[in-house]
Amino acid sequence: MDDYEKQLWVIAKRRVMFKKSFTVYFLVNSFLCAVWFITIGRHGGHFWPIWSILGWGIGIAMQYANAYTNADFFSEKKEYEKLKNHSESNTEA
Repeated sequence: MDDYEKQLWVIAKRRVMFKKSFTVYFLVNSFLCAVWFITIGRHGGHFWPIWSILGWGIGIAMQYANAYTNADFFSEKKEYEKLKNHSESNTEA
């Protein structure tokens, strides 16, 4: 397996992990909202599941960004190539 295929496997694993994490996030927070509604919500109580939704949601958003945005932005290989090309252009001049 070459480097490109390895990189694709890493991206695929990140995306599958995000999908699993998001499913758990959705199910757990739906359950918490149902508990809130059954126990307090009908009487106008404080919506306490918001803390789980927001806190965990930040982590889910970061995991999404890691899985679906441009992975090359944080690539060591890309930075190495830029530095290498920059140093080669300086030595030629």
